[in-house]
Amino acid sequence: MALYGIADLHLSFSVDKPMDIYGPAWENHAERVAEAWRRDIKEEDTIVVAGDISWGLKLAEAETDLRWIDDLPGTKVFIKGNHDPWWTSVSKLSRLSETMHFLQNDFFEYEGRAICGSRGWLCPGSSDYKAHDEKIYLREQLRLRASLKAAREQGFEELIGFMHYPPTNEKREASGFTDIFEEFGLKNVYYGHLHGDNKEIGKDFSIGGITYSLISCDFLDCVPKKIL
Repeated sequence: MALYGIADLHLSFSVDKPMDIYGPAWENHAERVAEAWRRDIKEEDTIVVAGDISWGLKLAEAETDLRWIDDLPGTKVFIKGNHDPWWTSVSKLSRLSETMHFLQNDFFEYEGRAICGSRGWLCPGSSDYKAHDEKIYLREQLRLRASLKAAREQGFEELIGFMHYPPTNEKREASGFTDIFEEFGLKNVYYGHLHGDNKEIGKDFSIGGITYSLISCDFLDCVPKKIL
């Protein structure tokens, strides 16, 4: 039972938001994701979709995209992204399917390990970070800590971290997020949000002995990353 991850599917089956306007990496991206997903992922596997799942603004629009994902093999675990305004009530989302799980202040058990995480936010030192970002930055740390703490309290020793935003700034300096991951003794964290042709942005890096890996859809060439 393998574990996979991918972020930034940016599906738009119910809204007019084509991704191919952002370049060749996004041409027919949904079809390419589905082809790789069906080829590699089995029903007994688990895949984490780390944010920016659907361009829908409301759940009624996003549900078409979620149903599309649900029809693909495996158990799905979702992290909220900055472009997921339809994600409001976790209890309502959880009723959509038994094979879709939406992480918020909690964790998901995978093979004796705990999958934990939060959306995250811009970090201090980022080029776009402004004073008004501080409140969200601190709130997301609370959510991340709640997720990791819940897993620890249930006795899980090995925790695997996922965020939508990168947990640091462009200079890859320590942040409140990396401090929390280090406090809880994680070894690997996966994130999305970053896009572009410059593959340098996607190189693995380490802070405090933790390896951070980018899993955005275009960086992975639309092929979910096998993690375990």
